[in-house]
Amino acid sequence: MEHLLVTGGCGFIGANLIRFLLERTPFEGRVVNVDKLTYAGNPESLADLAERFPRRYAFVQADIGDPAAMAEVFDGQGIDAVCHLAAESHVDRSIVAPGGFVQTNVVGTLNLLELARARRGRLVRFHHVSTDEVYGSLGETGRFMETTPYGPNSPYAASKAGADHLVRAYGHTYGLPVTITNCSNNYGPYQFPEKLIPLMILNALEGRPLPVYGRGANVRDWLFVEDHCRALWEVLTRGRVGETYNIGGDCERRNLEVVERICGLLDEMAPEARIGERRRLITFVVDRPGHDYRYAIDCTKLQRELGWRPAESFESGLRRTVRWYLEHPAWVARVRSGAYREWVARQYGAGAAPGGEGAA
Repeated sequence: MEHLLVTGGCGFIGANLIRFLLERTPFEGRVVNVDKLTYAGNPESLADLAERFPRRYAFVQADIGDPAAMAEVFDGQGIDAVCHLAAESHVDRSIVAPGGFVQTNVVGTLNLLELARARRGRLVRFHHVSTDEVYGSLGETGRFMETTPYGPNSPYAASKAGADHLVRAYGHTYGLPVTITNCSNNYGPYQFPEKLIPLMILNALEGRPLPVYGRGANVRDWLFVEDHCRALWEVLTRGRVGETYNIGGDCERRNLEVVERICGLLDEMAPEARIGERRRLITFVVDRPGHDYRYAIDCTKLQRELGWRPAESFESGLRRTVRWYLEHPAWVARVRSGAYREWVARQYGAGAAPGGEGAA
């Protein structure tokens, strides 16, 4: 693996992965970051890398759904491995406008697979990053395993399930060296503030309402993004070709519990007399259509085969995350565009803007 293509590298997980690869692994090759730079893609998250790693990092602005542009990347950059993260991922947006999710997540993935198939003689790995949402929803007990039947319940989840099936089929039919990972909810630095945790941090800092779907009873398994990056490195370099690995943080929390914990941390780390106790900002809003009740990941296969385990507890990871947002106000200010504020105002009411997804 000498020339690794990372799609969606200016997004949240992609930016953290590229930093992890260049700064904290023995990988000595080049990372080629391809990103379309939609509203959630922020090149500022990687702004220092071109100067620090001039021969090992390259950025190309391109759409994974554009065959000609991506063929130029594959051939011009000598790509021999792919880590595919580019995706539309905001469930609420998928409910409002599902077509773009199919175009990016299904058609875009198909285009990458076709390009890889045409060059499979030099390709050593095609890794596809997916989500636990493809499995559907759990009750009070049980966990998703790699063998759990798919049951996606949102347009976003359905589009990712379609991409998963295509990747698996190209491995089986054409012999592409594919691997797939399905991860639980990520959180950490550089996350675009339409997602639950950064939204709540930023709104709470400003004394704005903290919109929580329903009664906040939905349960998610939280995975610190740096732990996810370590897992991706292990699968990229040591995972068995043709296999799927689930990645979770073993940190199940109800959404309301997450929001209350954020409020407590901010009251401790950034007290503000005019705001007071931030729990009073919690506002319950009408639940999302088809809102899955609970996700939980069984990581036994990944732990057994590759020895990976999360290093961060939810408490330590959340504290690191809150601290990062407190220390990077300029980054936050620049990603919260006018278009983003308009979306939030439409979705959750003017009082919640700027902000985003009320519940995971």
